[in-house]
Amino acid sequence: MSSGRPLVEEEIVFEWLNDDAGFFFRSGRLIERGRSAWQDYEVWDSPQFGRLYRLDGCFMSSERDEFYCHENLIHVSAIAHPGPCSALIIGGGDGGSADELFKHPSMARVVLVELDAKVIDIARAHLTAVHHGALDDPRLDIRIGDGFRYVMEEGPAAGERYDLIVLDLTDPVGPAEALYGEDFFRACAALLAPGGALALHTGAPVFQSERVRELVLRLRKVFAVVRPYFLHVPLYGSLWGMATASATLDPRALDSAAVDRRILDRGIGELQHYNGEVHCAQFALPNHLRKLLR
Repeated sequence: MSSGRPLVEEEIVFEWLNDDAGFFFRSGRLIERGRSAWQDYEVWDSPQFGRLYRLDGCFMSSERDEFYCHENLIHVSAIAHPGPCSALIIGGGDGGSADELFKHPSMARVVLVELDAKVIDIARAHLTAVHHGALDDPRLDIRIGDGFRYVMEEGPAAGERYDLIVLDLTDPVGPAEALYGEDFFRACAALLAPGGALALHTGAPVFQSERVRELVLRLRKVFAVVRPYFLHVPLYGSLWGMATASATLDPRALDSAAVDRRILDRGIGELQHYNGEVHCAQFALPNHLRKLLR
């Protein structure tokens, strides 16, 4: 239903989902805009989502809806793990994923490898409601550099192993494209500790169906247990795909009561979206997604 309020182009921020469809929001106040060494960036104070930022014209995170993305990207695999102590985040410079990881009392160390230092600067200056101070948590080791190189070379050379690896990345184009390849997934698998899991975005199945299908196929070539799941993310304008992948860890094996019990036992509070029933429901695929991912 229309609000009856006409919009002009100067008042909106727009993102394409594919060559034929996109979505927009009323832009509000522009706080900052520029180009880093890697990408164009914008920070807006929007009527619908509060403060948000975009990279190369793509919406990344907002203070009012970040929990849809970060809670589900992190806790599906973290709750399934009996006691995650270490995690690696590739990307995730806004700090939202780190914030969710630190809600697990066993989490002792998180390494965050962010290509673009400007993203962290933006988050510290404008997005406290996304990271809630996690970027300054002493358990967080921030490294500005190439996540591909870290996973392929630096991490293995240092003998690193992680209970969880999170790919909190931009779309698989440009600098991020190599971080969605089969070789990279194999290198991630080698960095996982026994019982560990990888978590990542897969995209919008309605508008990017081949991308979602191909990423799940690549994961299945590397990992024995691959669990795609879906939810609506308002800022991304669509049903959105995520997945966990592991040699042994299966989040789908937990029932809703077990998930809620772990949330309670771990003292994880302030969850706005994720709970036991949501955990289980996200793995229930409608027939068109079963067909896409079979």
